[in-house]
Amino acid sequence: MAFDHIVPGQPLLFMKVGVHAREPLDQIIVRKHQEFVESGAIFWGYGGNTCHPLTMVQPFAKQQLVLGREVVLVMEEIKSNHFAEPKEAEEYSDDGVTWKRVPSGIHVLGSRYALVLEDLQIEGFDLNLRQARVSVGPTRGRGAHDYIKGRVDKGCLEVDPTQMNGAPQASDIHRISLLAKLQPPFAVFLR
Repeated sequence: MAFDHIVPGQPLLFMKVGVHAREPLDQIIVRKHQEFVESGAIFWGYGGNTCHPLTMVQPFAKQQLVLGREVVLVMEEIKSNHFAEPKEAEEYSDDGVTWKRVPSGIHVLGSRYALVLEDLQIEGFDLNLRQARVSVGPTRGRGAHDYIKGRVDKGCLEVDPTQMNGAPQASDIHRISLLAKLQPPFAVFLR
């Protein structure tokens, strides 16, 4: 999946990434590429409620699918100290009720949830969050540059150049180093 530019209306799931469950990002990337080879999908683990599977990610992705758009996960690498226990998930659920075994070849460590990805690409481009807005949930319509800050490190966004009011500040520009397309069921619970 080549990704040359962000277009108006592009649905994005933005996420900051780094060390997770004591594993450096470069090792996670190698492991995730192997997952794709072995199973045809990637489960990208995460936590936090800003991208809850049932209330945020799935409704967002399904709405975009109806509009004929694919959600692209864009990831900014950051320094992180996520030293949670690297416990491997054994089961997943797309509704929190019915549970299935995690598919053979997929390994998700230290996470409550996972995004379901089609593939994973290493890229390098700048994303101006001043040109995006929150697309779902109680902060819908809020400028992404104002939303993604502090402890909020992820969000369901939509590129909207009309959001641009004034020149971007250095804090508005985020260097994207990884991207992937979401695939159904888009996000799942883990245990």
